[in-house]
Amino acid sequence: RAVIISAYGDMQNIRTAMNRGAFDFVTKPLDFDDLRITVDRTLQHVEEWRDALKSRDRLVTLQNELDVASKMQQSILPTSFPSGPTYKVFGTMEPARNVGGDFYDVVRLQDDQIGLAIADVSGKGVPAALFMMSSRTLLKGAAISFHEPGEVLSEVNNLLQEDDTAGMFVTMLYATYSPATGVFTYASGGHDPPLVIHADGSSTLLPLTGGIALGVVPGLEYRQESYTLAPDDTVILYTDGVTEATNIDDELLGIEGVREYFGPGHLSTDAEATGMEVMNVVRDFTGDAPQHDDITCLTLRQG
Repeated sequence: RAVIISAYGDMQNIRTAMNRGAFDFVTKPLDFDDLRITVDRTLQHVEEWRDALKSRDRLVTLQNELDVASKMQQSILPTSFPSGPTYKVFGTMEPARNVGGDFYDVVRLQDDQIGLAIADVSGKGVPAALFMMSSRTLLKGAAISFHEPGEVLSEVNNLLQEDDTAGMFVTMLYATYSPATGVFTYASGGHDPPLVIHADGSSTLLPLTGGIALGVVPGLEYRQESYTLAPDDTVILYTDGVTEATNIDDELLGIEGVREYFGPGHLSTDAEATGMEVMNVVRDFTGDAPQHDDITCLTLRQG
C-alpha cells in the first residue's frame, strides 16, 4: 500500500493519486503525528488484507474438501435397486451443503432375500466420508457372512472398534426381507425405527430394538424384531435429517409429521412414489429454513 506525501494538496491531485492506487495522502509541510497515524493505519490495513487472503485460502481449501467428500458420498449410493413380482425398493438422499454422513445400501442375499441398510455417520466432511465408506464395506461383508440382522450389526460394530475410528461412530438400521413370506426382520444400532404405511394410509411405527450406535462399545449384542408385511404395505427407513428437520420457527417435523401426511385415505402407488413423498413432506415443512443435515430415506413396498 502506498502513502503519497506531496506539497500539492488540492482535490485534483488527491483524486489522481487515489485513482493510481494510493491508500492515503499526506500534504506538506509534514505533521509527523499525522504521518505516524497514517502509516499505522496503512500497516493495519495491510495486515487485515493479509488475514483476509489467508481466510480466503482456507475457505477455498475447505470447499475443495467438501466437494471431495460429497463425491465420495454420492459414489457409494446404489444407482439401481432390486425388484421382483411382489416387491420394489427405492432410495433417495438430498445432501446437506456441509456434507453429512448419511448412506443407504441394498444387498442381495441367499434364498432370494434382500438386505436393506440405512445409516448416519458422525461428523462432517472428508473424515465422515472416509468413515462412511469403511462402514459400508464392513456392512456388505457382514451381511453376506451372517444371516441375522443382529449378528450383522454386532460384527460391524466389532470391526469398527478394531479399526480405531478416532471417536467416530455410526447409527445404523439393517434389515432382511423375504419376498416369499413378507417377513421383515430388523435390528437397530442407535437408529430411528422403521415406519410401515398400510394400504389404507394408516401406519405402524415398529418398536425400537434398543441397540446403541456402532463403533462406541465393543462386544455388544444387538436385539432384532420381525414384522410380517401385508399386501401393499410400504416400509420407510429414514435418517434424522427427516425427523429433525426444522421450519423457520425452529419447530421439528418429527415422525408424527410424516405419519400425518400418510393419513387414512392416502394412497401410495409404489416405493419410489412414497420415497419422493417423504422428501416433499420435509421440503414443504422446512420452507425457506436452511438444511443442516442430509435428508435420506429408503423404501420397500410389498405388492
